Amino acid sequence: MTPDPQFLQSSRLTRSRLAPNPGPMSLDGTNSYVISAPGAEGTVVVDPGPLDEEHLAALAGAGKVELVLITHRHPDHTEAAARFHELTGAPVRAADPRHCHGGEPLRGGETLHAGSVEIRVLATPGHTSDSLCFHLPGDGPHGSVLSGDTILGRGTTVLDYPDGRLADYLGSLDLLEALGPATLLPAHGPVLTATDAICREYRAHRLMRLDQIRGALAELGPDAGVAAVTDAVYPDVDPSVRRAAENSVAAQLDYLRR
Repeated sequence: MTPDPQFLQSSRLTRSRLAPNPGPMSLDGTNSYVISAPGAEGTVVVDPGPLDEEHLAALAGAGKVELVLITHRHPDHTEAAARFHELTGAPVRAADPRHCHGGEPLRGGETLHAGSVEIRVLATPGHTSDSLCFHLPGDGPHGSVLSGDTILGRGTTVLDYPDGRLADYLGSLDLLEALGPATLLPAHGPVLTATDAICREYRAHRLMRLDQIRGALAELGPDAGVAAVTDAVYPDVDPSVRRAAENSVAAQLDYLRR
């Protein structure tokens, strides 16, 4: 079989393929991952992505798909899940039962074995309530973690409030930081090293934004609304991501007021 040039060897146990869905929120597009041990016939696919037949055919052709995993409910990760189940017959498992096809819902703390690889399921709510990360402890000297949208390859993660909550998100950063310098395999953007250092950077950014919002509330009054606080904290935000900025502000206001 001729290797697909659009696959990137993202780590020792993973390859990724960029789905054709670039945009303000998806960056260059959604990274779909194929997990398998060297020489193994079976594979695991994480986030088949949008409903694009060429992309799905490439993922299905990368090996015998044993299992499909979903990081969270957003359509750029789940839209093709049912169709990919039809193509491969492989069970699709997610935290949300609505996105499971032929498989049981995933639970944080589970350990899976597929593609001749050990995969640990981590519950990491915050971006959404159903967000999961997948830890591969045997992937290189420090392991790797497929982070979905909980941590991105560039930029910062949006909290999809009210489903996503800041207190949950900060707890998820603590959980991921404890993995140490694992390779970070995000659903959007490039592969990064040292998950623990990235978690510290993300936490510092959130705390900085909280300080900015405290300052805005001191100027505008404690009952200021989301739109007014967003204007103060994100004065130059691009209209294409204005809603995302408002969601993050709403999540942080909720955190402070609780």
